[in-house]
Amino acid sequence: MIVILGPTASGKTHLAAQLAHRIGGEIISADSRQVYRGMNIGSGKDLNEYVVNGNPVPYHLIDIVDAGEKYNVHQFQLDAQRVLSEIESRGNTAILCGGSGLYLNALLQGHGFTGIPTNPSLREMLEAYPHEVLLKEFGKKKTAYSPLADTSTKKRTIRAIEINNFLTANPDYPIPETELPDFKVYGIDPSTKLRREHISQRLKERFDNGLIDEVKGLLQQGIPAQTLIYYGLEYKLITQYLNGEMILLEMKQRLETEIHRFSKRQMTFFRKMEKEGIDIRWLRNDQTPDEWVETIVSNLNE
Repeated sequence: MIVILGPTASGKTHLAAQLAHRIGGEIISADSRQVYRGMNIGSGKDLNEYVVNGNPVPYHLIDIVDAGEKYNVHQFQLDAQRVLSEIESRGNTAILCGGSGLYLNALLQGHGFTGIPTNPSLREMLEAYPHEVLLKEFGKKKTAYSPLADTSTKKRTIRAIEINNFLTANPDYPIPETELPDFKVYGIDPSTKLRREHISQRLKERFDNGLIDEVKGLLQQGIPAQTLIYYGLEYKLITQYLNGEMILLEMKQRLETEIHRFSKRQMTFFRKMEKEGIDIRWLRNDQTPDEWVETIVSNLNE
């Protein structure tokens, strides 16, 4: 299995599609929001990328649940394993592509912690506390999950506390491990300047292509505002704008800032994956996407 990762707006999808076309591969999307139907512009599906020289490139785990439903990393693990088996049965190469570090890491590391049940009452209680307090609470208990936890956001820290509490109360809980085929991971890491330029340009294009109307349409379909806010970034801030919580200019400025911060958090998470033992081969920034394809193909042949 080939894995292509990188921050938002780095060109992952384009590279994965070009590579899949070249080697006869099938793409598995590792994106926490592209699973939702109707969330196209804001999640950056870029479905036109999956046609190369007039030939469609097979892709999976995009548009598999309705917007408004809940989808989590455990469900992604199950779905990705199923799709992997199907791709293998066809004798094709799976190309896992995405920027959702939690999804990528859970699959590559074979974490079984994602199946631990949620605790709604605990979550509701923890929501009242600021992130700094939650981080201190998380540090009070040490379990097998502690060194693997992602506490970069309040939502993820709450989940980490939830898992630690469960494991403390259930020390004999069996942690299942998933089996994967051999994999090689390739990363795209544009310079900070280039990354910021790409993010700003892509966000402008999304607004021009009807991003606000997309969110407005989801609200009109009856999807609760709180659900869209839960999806974060574009869906969160545009929903708040449509609800009159801020003016258009403020929303656009805050959204761009938040996406830049999100991109930085992605890179931090990928570095964390490296420290945990995932070998990421970073592609050279002075090469074109076509040259990246050649580099990967050459490496695979070796």
